[in-house]
Amino acid sequence: MSGSDQPTWYELRVEGVLDSRWTAWFQGLQVKSEGRETVISGPLVDQPALHGLLVKVRDLGLTLLAVRRLDPNDDDKRATSRE
Repeated sequence: MSGSDQPTWYELRVEGVLDSRWTAWFQGLQVKSEGRETVISGPLVDQPALHGLLVKVRDLGLTLLAVRRLDPNDDDKRATSRE
């Protein structure tokens, strides 16, 4: 965690298209396709949770394009991640 009791918001971009049915596999994180990429985003409680998410991406054989920690003060980015 980032020093507070609040989860940290992350956004992962992977190559390929996954539809929203994968939300359960990714433990309720938002899964949204954007062109030929998929964005997986939402709150993670700590670094081990982030590493667990990265393991799932690896296990699916997906190509990881980017991992981004979202600014907790940027409500626009978090709102977009929850749509």
